[in-house]
Amino acid sequence: MSTPTSPSGAPKERKLPRRPASSLAEKWTRIDDVDVFYRESPRPPADARVMAHVHGFGLSGRYLLPTAERLADDFHTYVPDLPGFGRSGKRRDMLDIPDLAHATADFLDDRGVEKATLVGNSMGCPVIIEFAHHYPERIDRAVLVSPAGGLYNQPLRRAMGQLGKDAPREPTRMAKVAVPDYVRFGVPSTMRLFRALTQYPSLKRLLEMKIPTLVVLGERDPLLPHAHRVDEIASQTDSHVLVVLLEGAAHAINFSHPDQLAHLIRLFMDDKPIVNDPAWPGHVRLYEVHRGKHHPAPKGDAPAP
Repeated sequence: MSTPTSPSGAPKERKLPRRPASSLAEKWTRIDDVDVFYRESPRPPADARVMAHVHGFGLSGRYLLPTAERLADDFHTYVPDLPGFGRSGKRRDMLDIPDLAHATADFLDDRGVEKATLVGNSMGCPVIIEFAHHYPERIDRAVLVSPAGGLYNQPLRRAMGQLGKDAPREPTRMAKVAVPDYVRFGVPSTMRLFRALTQYPSLKRLLEMKIPTLVVLGERDPLLPHAHRVDEIASQTDSHVLVVLLEGAAHAINFSHPDQLAHLIRLFMDDKPIVNDPAWPGHVRLYEVHRGKHHPAPKGDAPAP
């Protein structure tokens, strides 16, 4: 692994944020001559399963931290900014779904990770699906939260309208995280990546996956079809997919409902029944919408809250 240098030849300092965004350790690495910023469990158990969180369109991994932080003691957790996003350096070939899937594999290689569970939100979901297509032996399970892309988000005008409807449904503090990321990402990158995202065959590839896969949908998410439509499509073939609806949530579930999502991920990882935590507010509930024929059956009772 090479170290970046200044014009004088001295090592170039890679600065960390002044204030840590979470309890996860914040670090830099260098992959293929590109600086990559990431967060990691500060004290992962020696035998913990690895879990990497993959961010969405134009964003850094920062908005994924509320959920990742809650899982950091249960799993060896990583939250990278993929090349071209957030604090990480840019590469010209990082604006396509396959490129981002390969970049995810490169990051895991750099960290010495042979196999991991991948958790994605929005665009991160097709990236994970593409990763599973190219590296099936390297992914243990997949968690796809608010998967975006495909015909439902075309054309760009429609997608922008969907985003406009979603914005007031998200916590107001989400803007402080998202706006700087979008500004840094830029308009040209947005246009190119949007075309790649909407042309990606997410559903076809999803149903071809041979690993346990959890799909989490927000009841108030305007970027996705209704859950009943998802069930109708998913039921057309035998699959490994479990679809769960989260009442009261919109698109950025990893940020807006971290306690509920972390609870659901733990149940999924241990093949426990999908049940609610009685301590949750009355307007927040989980509903199992679809369980594919090949998805593991629930084992025993759910853990007590």
